[in-house]
Amino acid sequence: MDEVLYELRGCTGLITLNRPQARNALTFAMYEELARLCRRITLGGEVKALIVTGAGDRAFAAGTDMAQFRGFSDPQHALDYEARMDQVLSDIEACPVPTIAAITGACTGGGGAIAAACDIRICDAQLKFGFPIARTLGNCLSVANLNRLSVLVGHGRLREIILTARLIEADEALAIGLVSQVLPDAASVRARAGELADAMAGHAPLTIRATKEALRRLRVDGPGADASDLIVECYMSADFRQGMEAFLAKRTPAWKGR
Repeated sequence: MDEVLYELRGCTGLITLNRPQARNALTFAMYEELARLCRRITLGGEVKALIVTGAGDRAFAAGTDMAQFRGFSDPQHALDYEARMDQVLSDIEACPVPTIAAITGACTGGGGAIAAACDIRICDAQLKFGFPIARTLGNCLSVANLNRLSVLVGHGRLREIILTARLIEADEALAIGLVSQVLPDAASVRARAGELADAMAGHAPLTIRATKEALRRLRVDGPGADASDLIVECYMSADFRQGMEAFLAKRTPAWKGR
């Protein structure tokens, strides 16, 4: 679809939210397409890393297009929307390869939720991140969404951000660990995202997937989360054997993802 673009650059998938005239505000169809693209990436396939970005330099994504809510007239509409959002964000989080949110400008509402579901976030100096719904829409976030965000910024800070409806700027985002790097402009953000994707594309895919899934389980299930299946999968894999022998022979391993 024209409003969500996808291309493969080498072994990096690039998803672009493409409504720059609307600051890349997302329609329901855009959310579904983003989730579909994430679901179709498989371990050991041609895509080794994924970048999500917004068209133009004004916004990563300015949340859900408010016109999408005009038809809400029944409690089930609200519940279905939040369930849909939770599934979209889960699909992004479950993508088996490293995901990078290359953020330029505004990253609010649903855009902020998408960025939070990615593994790594980098931004430009114009970042405005937050969920100003207390002064705009008057809706709320799901428990699953709040859980994911609170792991990133802490319960206290998340409470303050949402209750005051303020937006986090680049320097604060870097200081609190919301983003890992601040670049001067949109071009620099996209170039750096490509460099990160290229670097991670050469790493062991089973290690990456196991780490992502274990951290997800830790967030959802707490310190008692079971990851024994992930441990067995990695240690019993051909990749682990390959990595061990390559290390001893002082050569670069050839990862297969199995």
